[in-house]
Amino acid sequence: MTLASLEHLAKTWHAALDAELEGARAFRRFIHANPGVSGDELATREHVAERLELPLTPVADTGGFARIGPDSGPSIALRAELDALPVTERTGVEWAADNGAMHACGHDVHMAALTAVLRAARTLDLPFGLVGLFQPREETYPSGAQDMCAAGTLERDDVRHVIGAHVHPSVARGAVSTGAGAVNAASSELRITVRGQGGHGAYPHQGNDVAHAVAQLVVGLAEVVRRTTNPMQPALISVGSISVGEGAANVLPAEGSLAAMVRSMGDGDDARLEAAVRRYVEHTAESFGVTAEVTWSHGEPVLSNAPELVAMLDARLPSVGLEIAHTMRSLGADDFSFFGQQVPSVMCFVGVDSVSEHPAHSLHDPHFLPDEEAVDRVARTLVCGYLAAAERLAGMTDAE
Repeated sequence: MTLASLEHLAKTWHAALDAELEGARAFRRFIHANPGVSGDELATREHVAERLELPLTPVADTGGFARIGPDSGPSIALRAELDALPVTERTGVEWAADNGAMHACGHDVHMAALTAVLRAARTLDLPFGLVGLFQPREETYPSGAQDMCAAGTLERDDVRHVIGAHVHPSVARGAVSTGAGAVNAASSELRITVRGQGGHGAYPHQGNDVAHAVAQLVVGLAEVVRRTTNPMQPALISVGSISVGEGAANVLPAEGSLAAMVRSMGDGDDARLEAAVRRYVEHTAESFGVTAEVTWSHGEPVLSNAPELVAMLDARLPSVGLEIAHTMRSLGADDFSFFGQQVPSVMCFVGVDSVSEHPAHSLHDPHFLPDEEAVDRVARTLVCGYLAAAERLAGMTDAE
């Protein structure tokens, strides 16, 4: 494959994509109106297969994938997520979902864009296989990406690179953020259950002040982070739920709990934080005369973009009218990182506006609704990703 042939492919592919985008935007509206939450994506997978006019090979229970182009040899994968969130939609559009679920993270846009990219590529002479990964359970555990990797999905089609594109309101419309290295955090969930002897609020010396113990743990977790991780490497523990007692003011509860999210960007920080939190909880509980149980559920690893692939992708984006945004690094997490652990990969953040009746600027918000042209920009980004990966892979193949 020569650079000239790759540029001809780029021109032909984007021209073919032009004819697909109107149908893709209509498909986005249909998918948006008929969401399925994590683990309940079978109907969504079937809708995607019908739109593709290709069979999807089932994987990870409710996910699927399809390959086009050369039947054998190396391939490049593009990923979209199937699942919606258990959110009641408040966008006010005619095609809003009404089943208590919502594509409040833009996965409907990602699916529509990837189907358009695959449909446009069907008649092209691709240098390497193109694998569409339609991944389940990005929003919950067990991770759909992790299960796809464990099932050997990448090995089956000799996938050498994976490209993802995610809409993001923190990036300006018309721009795309890539960035080399870590762009999303490792994620874990922390749950602590505290138990002691209940009693009367007037006689705390005859029982255990479980409520105070839980409160101490909540306020102290941030200090554990400060003492454990390098301050030049972002990390946090955010408490999302606290439960103590049943509402009576004069009753000392015998049990309480908290749930928290743990995010970190440094290599090994998640393991260091787990050890430090367990030590802190053990000694705090002992000082209050109570017991405490810690459950630490490891989630996604750090999402790290391959530098050489980023450079090649960034070089292509301006040719399709997309600006290069400053790198957006955040403590958000995405299980796309499991693909990146297996092969050099890139996650792109595609800028969008929210155009609902009550514009909001946050993913997972019941008002969040990416503009319809977001399908176009995500699709163009994915094509650029394939072309960049093909360029890198051709260089690797020539060297072998």
